[in-house]
Formats: sequence, structure tokens, C-alpha cells
Amino acid sequence: MSTSRSVLGVIVGNRDFFPDKLVAEARADLTKLFAELGVDAVMLDPADSKLGGVETHNDARKCADLFRKNRDRISGVLVCLPNFGDEKGVADTLKLAGLNVPVLVQGYPDDLDRLDVIRRRDTFCGKISVCNNLRQAGIPYTLTTKHVVHPLDASFRADLQKFLAVCRVVQGLRKVRIGAVGARPGAFNTVRYSEKILERNGISVTTVDLSEILGAAAKLEANHARVTGKIAEIHAYATTAHVPPAKLIQMARFGVVLDDFVAAHHLDATAIQCWTSVQANHGCNICTSMSMMSENLLPSACEVDVTGVLTMYAMQLASSSPSALVDWNNNYGAEDDKCVLFHCGNWAKSFLPDIKIATAPILGTIAGVENTWGALDGRTPATPLTYGRITTDDTAGVIRTYVGQGELTNDELKTFGNRAVARVPKLQKLMHHVCREGFEHHVVMNSSHTAGILAEAFERYLGWEVYHHEAPQD
Repeated sequence: MSTSRSVLGVIVGNRDFFPDKLVAEARADLTKLFAELGVDAVMLDPADSKLGGVETHNDARKCADLFRKNRDRISGVLVCLPNFGDEKGVADTLKLAGLNVPVLVQGYPDDLDRLDVIRRRDTFCGKISVCNNLRQAGIPYTLTTKHVVHPLDASFRADLQKFLAVCRVVQGLRKVRIGAVGARPGAFNTVRYSEKILERNGISVTTVDLSEILGAAAKLEANHARVTGKIAEIHAYATTAHVPPAKLIQMARFGVVLDDFVAAHHLDATAIQCWTSVQANHGCNICTSMSMMSENLLPSACEVDVTGVLTMYAMQLASSSPSALVDWNNNYGAEDDKCVLFHCGNWAKSFLPDIKIATAPILGTIAGVENTWGALDGRTPATPLTYGRITTDDTAGVIRTYVGQGELTNDELKTFGNRAVARVPKLQKLMHHVCREGFEHHVVMNSSHTAGILAEAFERYLGWEVYHHEAPQD
């Protein structure tokens, strides 16, 4: 994921019979805020229009031309209204620019002691008119928490940071490249998906037969510099005290070839066949390699769960932190709002402070425990939780999603693998939705509270169906 600075196009609206100096003040406020948050702005210069604002159609054309020239840099647009603003100027700018990026509409509050002609803003009213024109033009937009708010207010700072995350999600998902390594395991109908629906949404899938990966791995000599280098990476990543050296070599061979596949195809994420071909044909689990990739923000999911790893990538974009693919796995005693999350496992190291490389006992009953070295063992402690899932509804030809928030807890849990206890408000209602709507048993978790960001990006800008479980009430 790119670590470059966010770039926003900025439209500072103006209306001819309101004080012009408010435009200059707004530009100064935004310049200060953007410098603090590390955001670059693309906006008209005071030499381009009156004080650098957008008031007339000619101003709109100049601003749109500037935006088009910076199309590859701009991830979103901020509409700033220091006064009522010209509703047509804002809409015309966005129509002419044709950026198709998220738009945040902000309006300044009036001061009760300054409702005179010198300082009067009327933005409370003007924002409604601007939004009305955007709606007429079919341009989606995001609103601030407060109807009118000063840019230097803490509320707007939080709104802007959330908006930047929405921009990352939208921009990232419209061009994401996923590698599908191997065939879907026969016993996992649940992870079926439509490549064509994903492609229509800008999501590319590059496939490779698992035999090509395993064949290339088998050709690497145990003393090859890249193999020994990968073994050193594994030693540095997790406790390997009990791992047989021969299994470390197999894990490293797979990791080297997988790195090459990702680099050759410029992939952002991978979904890999595991159960049970890798164990039978390569003699180890590849969970550690997948965990290392996810920790490095190149998320990787098992069972060729392409829409699962797509969800991992979306959550990563929203939070700027790793995600993990998990099973909605067990009830937690008689507590209706708690459950156990589990996988063999391949969770990123960020989730596992006690991480160690071990075997996968359940898979071992089928493949032989000795062939499952490479699975990770560790417990995730208490942390904020965002969960969710993206799926393709092939019959309806649409993408459907659900998102929500909760927390991981430190409740007692006696088991193995990658594990956590989750508390989700009205969990029973959520499970009814998951089952009634036919979602997968795989869900994705992230150590953040970013469900609102994901819902905004998915529904408003990507046009996907969203169920936001227990969303904050209006």
C-alpha cells in the first residue's frame, strides 16, 4: 500500500454578494490544517480567480482544468463553503473535471455576534443548496458530522481523517490486483466468487496453478541464497524453536516463489489453496508466509478466498493496519454477544504478541501432523474490532457486504491455533443476517473501529449493497 501523502482537490465556494475576505480566511485555515495532517491541496491560486475561489462558470472551468491536470494525484475533493457559495459553480466544477472521486462538503458556521453584512456567511443554508445541486447531477458526496463546522474544529479534523480513509478505500479497490494461487478446495463451495463481477468493479484476478508454484519451489536448492535468506526472515519473525529444519526449508522455498509471483504480476493481495494440497505435495503449512505478507500489508488468505482477501485489503486501506481472515467459529458458553474467532492459522503478527510456529492439529488428522509445520499459534488480546465481509452475488450480479464493530476481549480461551474472543453487540441478530443472506463462514477482522468508513466507501462511492450492523443511530 502506498505511503505517499494524500492529495485533495479543493473547491472554495464563493457568492458575489457575501464578503470576499471569507474566502481568503478559509484558504488560510485549510492550509494550516492540511500542513498538520500531511495533506497536499490542489486548488486555484488567488491569481487564477478572485481570491482563489469558485464563483462563476469561468472559475469552475479553470478549477476543473486544474483538477484534470492532476487527475492521477487527486484521491478526493473537499468542497469548502466559507459563505453561501455558488451552488452551480461547485457542481459544474465536479462535472467538468470528471474525477469520479469521493467528495466532502464542509460549510463554515456563523458567529451569532457577527450576522452583519461584513461577516455574514449563511452557509447553513448554502450547503443545502450545494448538496441539492450535487444530487441533481448524480454526484455522490459525504457530509460532515455537524451541518456547519469550522475547519479547525476537532469534529472536522476527525471528519477529514475519516474522509481520507474513505478515499483510500475507494481508490484502492478500484484498481486492486489479486492473485489466486491454486484451485478452490473441493470442500469449500462457500468461497465461490465471480471474477466477472469483480472485473466490472475494477478488481483484477490473476490465476496460477498451484503445481507451478510447488514445481518452482522444488527446484530451489536448500542452500540457495534466497532460501537461506527467507529462513533468516522466518527466524526473525516468529519463534521457530521446535520446527524441524527440513520444514523450514520447505516453508522458505514456497515463500521465495510466492514473492516472485507477487512481484511479477504487481499484486496487492493473494488467496492461496491450502487444504490439503500443500500439505500432501509440499509437506508443510504455508501459514507463516501468508502471515508475513499480511503483516507487510500484502494481505493473504487461505482456501483461495478471493473476496475474503479483498475484504482484508479494504479494511487495511481503511485503517492502515493489517487484517486477518477468520472463522466465525464457536459460541462462547452461554454469552449471546460473544463468540470465538479461529483459524489454523495465518494471522498477521500484529494480532499475535505470543506468536510461534507450530502444527495444525485439526488439519493434521487428515494430512498428518508432521506435514502441517508452518501453522502459527497465538492468542489475540483485547483490542478494538472491526469485522466484515465482501461477497459476489452471482445470481443478482451485484456485490454485497456487511460491516460492524465490537471488541476482542481477554476472556479465558483454552484451545490452539490462532484464536480470539469477540464481543459483538446483538451478535445473534448478526448471525441471523449472515445465515439468511448466505454469506461465507469466513469473516475478516481488523484492530480498529472503521466500519463507518467502509460502509461509506462501499455504498456511496462503489455502489455495493451494505448491511451496517448496529450502525450509530441518527
